[in-house]
Amino acid sequence: MVRIKQFTFNPFQVNTYVLYDDTGECVIIDASCYDKQEKKQLADFISEQKLKPAAQLLTHCHIDHMLGSRFISKTYRLKPMTHKDSLPFLENSKEYGKVFGFDVDKPIMPDTFLDDGDIIEFGEQALKVIYTPGHAAGSLCFYNEVSGKLFAGDVLFQNSIGRTDLPTGDHDLLIKSILQKLMVLPGGTIVYPGHGPSTTIQEERTSNPFLTGVY
Repeated sequence: MVRIKQFTFNPFQVNTYVLYDDTGECVIIDASCYDKQEKKQLADFISEQKLKPAAQLLTHCHIDHMLGSRFISKTYRLKPMTHKDSLPFLENSKEYGKVFGFDVDKPIMPDTFLDDGDIIEFGEQALKVIYTPGHAAGSLCFYNEVSGKLFAGDVLFQNSIGRTDLPTGDHDLLIKSILQKLMVLPGGTIVYPGHGPSTTIQEERTSNPFLTGVY
């Protein structure tokens, strides 16, 4: 059974998720810890639970979601894994950080890129990669089919969707990604977004105003 520990980090209140099971292996999704206290909080949990990080995953590479990426890379010797189209955000993260008042050390670059349909295995678990551009180039979701859990980054929120007014955002493409890739999942699938509370696919089918008239 997959277990989930959620942290909410940095001024943008980004959800960082640690997924693990009885084997002790874990993956870290969207390492957004910024200051020393946040980094310690995440590392202490991993240490206290005697976990062995096996992968660092990024749903996308907007600055708020990758503030702790270098820390994870250095601490656990795990380069980030993301979609190749996200690379420009990582390469220019120091400059993007200045815009929002963050002092960002340039992250360690990936040497493994993820694409639609890839499977990430850790412990006795598997995450399917779902390519969902629209909020940002290279946006990914991670789906644990056995437990019915979806880690959606900034693609889908409770009664909302990701913003599309930032560079590489595309509203029509985002709606297409949500309808064709996420709304086809079982209604009971629990959605863990990049910000805010969890929801379900069924709830978003029936009450998300951005999807009104589709279901």
